[in-house]
Amino acid sequence: MTERKAIVTRKTAETNIGMELNIDGSGQFEITTGIRMFDHFLSQMIKHGVFDIKLSASGDNQHHVIEDVAIALGKAFNQALGEKRGIARMSHAVVPMDEALAAVAVDIGGRAYNVTEIPFDTISIDGLETDMIRHFFVSFATEAKINLHVNVLPGPNDHHKAEALFKALGRALDLATQIDKRIGSSVPSTKEIIES
Repeated sequence: MTERKAIVTRKTAETNIGMELNIDGSGQFEITTGIRMFDHFLSQMIKHGVFDIKLSASGDNQHHVIEDVAIALGKAFNQALGEKRGIARMSHAVVPMDEALAAVAVDIGGRAYNVTEIPFDTISIDGLETDMIRHFFVSFATEAKINLHVNVLPGPNDHHKAEALFKALGRALDLATQIDKRIGSSVPSTKEIIES
């Protein structure tokens, strides 16, 4: 099996992103975006997805940094998976965190679509705007070219809801990107191709 790694850089007038991603990692992460709570949530995704990442990001405001990290991360996943040969392709994860319960379903099928239902009660979590969490999932799904459904039950703690969502995303992506030895090197689609 070829190495499933990607290096993505994104430099605009608003942001500067550098990223190295290894799909077949061990959950190691070096993440610096300047948004402490965002770093925390991303580290949960990487740790529970058992990926490796080195990510450095800076920018002129929170919206641009989070959006461009999501774009770069989506591109990295798409690039690292190549033709998607042999992958399980579809998966889901349900993750609790105390009173919060998050569910994420993914289909790495080359069709970008996102449905996000996150009933946050506050406008920010320790300085991280809660609407940017929704925007992260939308931008990530678009650039990764995946179908992504994200849902969390209502509850009293927005931090727990968000953290459970990122853990569930990592877990679902881990399962969907795993190699299914039963199908060998074939593409998991009746079309025999998954758009990149």
